[in-house]
Order: sequence, then structure tokens, then C-alpha cells
Amino acid sequence: MGSYISVLLPVLIMTKPVLYDFFATWCGPCRIQSPIVHDLAKKMEGLVDVQMVDVDEHGDLANKYSISVVPTLIIEKDGKVIQRLEGVTDAATLESLLKALI
Repeated sequence: MGSYISVLLPVLIMTKPVLYDFFATWCGPCRIQSPIVHDLAKKMEGLVDVQMVDVDEHGDLANKYSISVVPTLIIEKDGKVIQRLEGVTDAATLESLLKALI
């Protein structure tokens, strides 16, 4: 089993939307995206599961989702990818996409 199983296992049993933030510590745009995602995670706590995925630590998970650009945000619902966003995404867009799935 891949090392990402510890990240995925709690998510697999959830029916609420999941937001994966694929990032790298060396990535400048990721430093812009990260506070947006953290603020949104606090705002939507209990409604959306937010998973921060460092592509350097979880390369197998990044490969599973074919991540070639960071930051990349993946929104899943019921185990299916609903939306893929590459590059920095603003808070209003992200919140709107997630609220539509709640």
C-alpha cells in the first residue's frame, strides 16, 4: 500500500466534500494559496474536510491525481473528483464551489 493511505483512509469514509491542497514548501504561489485554504478550512469547519498534501512527502498521492503544477486544488465529493483548480484560486471562488456541494 502507498504511503498516502494514512491521508486517504479518514477521507474515504466521509460524505462531505473534500478539498485537497497539493503544495510544495519551495513553491511561491503555494505560499499565497495556503492562507486562503487555511482560512476557508476554519470558516467551513465541519462542512468540508481539508487535506494539505505536500507533493514532496506524498509523491504517490500526487501521482494518483496526476499533479504536475502546484498549487493544485482538487475537490471531491463521494469519492469522485468534482473540480480541479491549478494555480492560485481566490477565496470567493473556492467557497462558492464548495458551498454548492454541501
